[in-house]
Amino acid sequence: MSEQPASAFSVSAASGVTVSPARRRAVVDALRRGAVPDSGLDLLATGLVRFEAAVDGELDAVAAGGSAFKAVRGEYGSGKTFFARWLGERAKRRGFAVAEVQVSETETPLHRLETVYRRATERLATASFQPSALRPVVDAWFYALEDDALAAGAEDSRLEQAVAKLLDDRLSEVSRGAPGFAAALRGYHSALGADDEATASAVLAWLGGEPHVAAAAKRAAGVRGDLDHFGALGFLQGLLAVLRDSGHSGLLLVLDEVETLQRVRSDARDKALNALRQLIDEVHSGRFPGLYLVITGTPAFYDGPQGVQRLAPLAQRLATDFSTDSRFDNPRAVQLRLPGFQLETLNELGRKIRDLYAMGSTDPQRVRSVADDAYVADLAHAVGGALGGKVGVAPRLYLKKLVGDVLDRIDQFPDFDPRADYRLTVDRTELTDAERHVATLPVAPAASADEVELDL
Repeated sequence: MSEQPASAFSVSAASGVTVSPARRRAVVDALRRGAVPDSGLDLLATGLVRFEAAVDGELDAVAAGGSAFKAVRGEYGSGKTFFARWLGERAKRRGFAVAEVQVSETETPLHRLETVYRRATERLATASFQPSALRPVVDAWFYALEDDALAAGAEDSRLEQAVAKLLDDRLSEVSRGAPGFAAALRGYHSALGADDEATASAVLAWLGGEPHVAAAAKRAAGVRGDLDHFGALGFLQGLLAVLRDSGHSGLLLVLDEVETLQRVRSDARDKALNALRQLIDEVHSGRFPGLYLVITGTPAFYDGPQGVQRLAPLAQRLATDFSTDSRFDNPRAVQLRLPGFQLETLNELGRKIRDLYAMGSTDPQRVRSVADDAYVADLAHAVGGALGGKVGVAPRLYLKKLVGDVLDRIDQFPDFDPRADYRLTVDRTELTDAERHVATLPVAPAASADEVELDL
């Protein structure tokens, strides 16, 4: 089979693969909501194989004490969020912690790195713990310190002092730039030792960048004020040190949808672009051992006048040649290009999801026969037509319709026939901004998928 372009929901898992009910349910439930699954992405990803060797090599280098940066570019619907979560699953299997942060004009502005750090700790996840995994990670770190202290010969009566000394030694470099990080850890540990859960939780929240922490808790830990833009870089260093010493390979930090920077005021946009430039430089300087930083954005962000090109030093750092055929894109380059979805891969995707759904249905054969390959293809054509023939942005809506409107009904109603009993309707309220932009709406309900006019 020839290789298909990478896409939001590429398909490759061989037929007949056994999938646990929990994994299947998680994937199907997410698609029914019109969302990218948080797990089980290996069941859907195939065009991404071209990137596997490069990103795995970079993850291994980061795990060995290095750091890496990657920029992912693609149009809306081309699979940037899917790629990030697929990469996150690979990272977790290598022992990494993962944090996916949605850049937002109001809640997570990039020119205020303290908000990015706070969202990262809120979204921190590991193979064993879902967000927020900050507390389990910190607790595991203290357990490791205690084990190291005992292994070095510390007596039980002096264990606390030995742990405190190890804490200072391990965070000596971090403390030079962010003394509050080590102080907060000491305060957290002391509060736990005194069975003061309220203070411990409050101090840990402050360590995670939370600005609204009681003054009494901060006084107890010996810290003052709130985390700011510059202090966030020091706290990120501290978090990486804690992750490393608690047995993790590093941190994969994803800054998703950085193209939103194009919509902010010019002064805030310039600050954000400079913050991104600074962060990239710090990664390459070796300040953040164990960090794999990934950003995602649209081609307009990387190439347009309101994005990266607005700051020449940043544009130089991200410059990548995409003038050749996409088949020969260099996956080791600073930027990765995700080609848009094609109708052929959309059809293949539909068949894969149908088969995955059938694995857990009450009558798998009925699901496969009623939603046969021809119908799956017809629905793909119809949804693409409703979106002005822009197949590249169709996968999310297509899968939502296929699972929620068609497969669920086939599974629950023995006499349901989608060709006779289902009419595709697309309402503007169920579309994302990108889908609304290309949609040929209003669309009159069609009697069948075959009646939808296409502009292909």
